[in-house]
Amino acid sequence: MAVFTSAPESLCLLRLSAIGDCCHAVALVQAIQRQWPETRITWVTGKIEAQLLRQLPGVEILVFDKSAGWGAYRQLWQQLRGRRFDALLHMQAAIRASIASLGIRAKYRLGFERERAKDGQWLFTNLKVTASGEHVADGFMSFGKALGLMEITPRWNWPISAEAQSQAAHYLDNRPLLLICPAASKAYKNWTAEGYAALADHAHVRGMKVMLIGSPAKMERDLAANIQQLTANIDENLVGQTSLPELMALISTASLVVAPDTGPAHMATLTNTPVLGLYAHHNPARTGPYHCRDYVVSAYEEALLAETGNTPDQLPWRTRVKDAHAMERITIEQVKQQFDRIYTDLVQLKTVHADK
Repeated sequence: MAVFTSAPESLCLLRLSAIGDCCHAVALVQAIQRQWPETRITWVTGKIEAQLLRQLPGVEILVFDKSAGWGAYRQLWQQLRGRRFDALLHMQAAIRASIASLGIRAKYRLGFERERAKDGQWLFTNLKVTASGEHVADGFMSFGKALGLMEITPRWNWPISAEAQSQAAHYLDNRPLLLICPAASKAYKNWTAEGYAALADHAHVRGMKVMLIGSPAKMERDLAANIQQLTANIDENLVGQTSLPELMALISTASLVVAPDTGPAHMATLTNTPVLGLYAHHNPARTGPYHCRDYVVSAYEEALLAETGNTPDQLPWRTRVKDAHAMERITIEQVKQQFDRIYTDLVQLKTVHADK
């Protein structure tokens, strides 16, 4: 039975990280806004994630800065003192988030069902949401179903300001734009510099402009530099050169994004930009780019079988491959073949629409 049969006055969504998961949660926020436009929505999120989420119209963003230690909790609770919400959507099964939730007063406290409520999250909620669908985004939309939303299929409509669009347009020419985000926040999720360089060469032959994107982290900058040493076909290296809103605008103008399991792959989903995802540690059926799961290159099942002797359906939902070299199972030929397929199916289609 749904929690609400009419629009609640206020909701608080708690999802601190990471960027990709916050992108998935945007679909729930926008579904709430479509059905209950008068409902006030407050989102408690991380410092980095807030840079992006502040672009969402009609949503109050409260920052939880984990680098402040216990001070982060005190600051958040001070901001929330005297406030009460109709419901808390506790959408992060992590002890840090659960402790933060202690300062959020709400009659209904929705959290994950026991199977997905790791780190004892179930102790901090009074209504358990049964997830429908294997993908994280579908699981998040189950919170909407529990609330009483009629539309629970994930949809995204990300706003790009005219200024951001103008800045992104500076990087465009008459060629389709390929953005390669070579690195994730954890190095074990990265593919090889040799592989990315070979893909850049392949895309260049296709007539694409190739750019590298990513965060200022040293690991990401070093990987980008290694790729540039292996190919002359990187037109620009923007790793560490863009803010998250600027990167979102650039992604919205691209014809294709290639990335491992990392934030920009899901930022592209918000702008309906095709994604070629590279996976080996997490199941792409669970965490892959939502609209392009059929176009991933995945070594997950192969690596999982080698490591555990089991297939994904024989193991818990969030089982991760631990082999630090699992991404090396992905071959250059596999990526080229999938690139050619997605280029034919989606990239040319987006490019034609962009030209109209």
